Amino acid sequence: MKRTGPTNILVRKLIDELRRTARVHNARAWLRVAEELEKPRRARRAVNVSKINRYARDNEMVVVPGVVLGAGLIDKKVTVVALRASRTALRKLREAGCTFMTISEALKVNPTASNVRIIV
Repeated sequence: MKRTGPTNILVRKLIDELRRTARVHNARAWLRVAEELEKPRRARRAVNVSKINRYARDNEMVVVPGVVLGAGLIDKKVTVVALRASRTALRKLREAGCTFMTISEALKVNPTASNVRIIV
């Protein structure tokens, strides 16, 4: 059976945009995120808030190429970038003073991928 990649047109356009931005700005981090998003949906990452708290530093942009879930606590002020997040995760991030944005928003804010940590 031939692997075709994601069928969701929005995810496919996002992958193209990630690759284009990585090529123009020489940002290998966005290329890595594109590779993670090309995996089947069942193989995409689901990261809990506690894992973000464990590996992130203050004032850092944390990219999750998948879903952010709300298990655990967070006490660091970070910018979390993901494909989507659960309601509980968004509430916990807001209470901790963190900001959440989608991957396409992060591409516009930080096209060079400076100060980015990818958590998979």
